[in-house]
Amino acid sequence: MKTPQYRTAIIRKEHFNAAHRLHNAHWSDEKNKEVFGKCNNPHYHGHNYDLEVKIIGICNPETGYVMDTKVLSELIKTNILTPLDHKNLNLEVEDFKNLNPTVEHIAMVIYDRLRSHIDPALELKIKLYETERNYAEYPY
Repeated sequence: MKTPQYRTAIIRKEHFNAAHRLHNAHWSDEKNKEVFGKCNNPHYHGHNYDLEVKIIGICNPETGYVMDTKVLSELIKTNILTPLDHKNLNLEVEDFKNLNPTVEHIAMVIYDRLRSHIDPALELKIKLYETERNYAEYPY
């Protein structure tokens, strides 16, 4: 019997903590405070981020996997958790030296860090929760 060809999504959930400051160096202190409010604290602030990495594709007929979740877990650990967890994103993560570490930008950076490690035939989606009520999806 031939295995049907259908698109399926697998999702790996992870968690990390990081500090950041939302700030535009081209603006005055007053404008930064007006736009970013408490998130512009010069002493930074932190979040407990919840991450969902979604891989979408056709199941391999031999394994039944879209992608081996052990492999995906290791990719996330190596490329996302180790470099971002318990870090000050503005000061310690090169990706944000010239990029404001908003939840939108962090989701995009996570996508970029993972994309080259995943089979191009598979679709990659990132959902990053900054709080229980605020999250970004990339790409959308």
